Amino acid sequence: MTQRLLAVHAHPDDESSKGAATYAHYRSIGTEVLVVSCTGGERGDIQNEALELKAMANRDMAGLRRLEMANAQAAVGFDHRWLGYQDSGLPENDEPVPANSFAVIPLQISAEPLVKIIREFRPQVLVTYDEMGGYPHPDHIRTHEISLYAYAAAADASRYPDAGAPWQVSKVYYDRIFNAPRIEAMYQFLVANAPDTAQLAQMEEIRERMKDRPNLTTTQVRVEDFLDARDQALRAHASQVAPDSAFFFWPNDLQRQAWPFEDFQLALTRVESPLPETDLFAGIVAEEVSA
Repeated sequence: MTQRLLAVHAHPDDESSKGAATYAHYRSIGTEVLVVSCTGGERGDIQNEALELKAMANRDMAGLRRLEMANAQAAVGFDHRWLGYQDSGLPENDEPVPANSFAVIPLQISAEPLVKIIREFRPQVLVTYDEMGGYPHPDHIRTHEISLYAYAAAADASRYPDAGAPWQVSKVYYDRIFNAPRIEAMYQFLVANAPDTAQLAQMEEIRERMKDRPNLTTTQVRVEDFLDARDQALRAHASQVAPDSAFFFWPNDLQRQAWPFEDFQLALTRVESPLPETDLFAGIVAEEVSA
């Protein structure tokens, strides 16, 4: 009775900042976890000026990001597939998205390989982004669109008949890992336990910025034992994640005590599961897991 989780992400490194500790947790209990990167991250800028492989990044960013992805995969233990589309970049000043990049390819074309992956892997759970992509990058928004499109198409035998036998995913989740209650909990922990720390002012600034955001979390997965694996995966993406990145702003010991969770929103479900949940597979019966 194997549990299978499919996580669909826009670029290599997104899987490490948006769920890696959760994937490590599920791998530790025998769940099969497959991460799909929709693009190769070819248009990513160097975010780490101390990057050791800077010459390679300037010459072959796509090749470097494949190496980084392999190292992140090893740190967490998930399986990985490239969907094969080209990074759309982040156009500025109303510039158009580049031709033939992921965000502008028609969904009915770009979704077919994801439908095939769903039908081959047969996940009960699919994790992706909300309609805003988590943030409004064209590839993140397209990742949401392609995930929901493929979710529906994979279950319909009349669509993409050459992509394998139909498969119905039971539950779809959106990443809600960076949320206001998490920031508030860590802020209050610092107030109570380390009021003189320099981090408190920075935390207060973030707290103020996020205080009015709605809390859409329905599901919290305990991941305190897997935060170090997450950080190792993040550091593997060295071109995108500098050693002083905001990802490492909060020590893991603080997170373990104040907020030992990664958070998700149940967006679609075909099974009954009372909310709030502590397990992405809640409500999925043995027959569905062993199918």
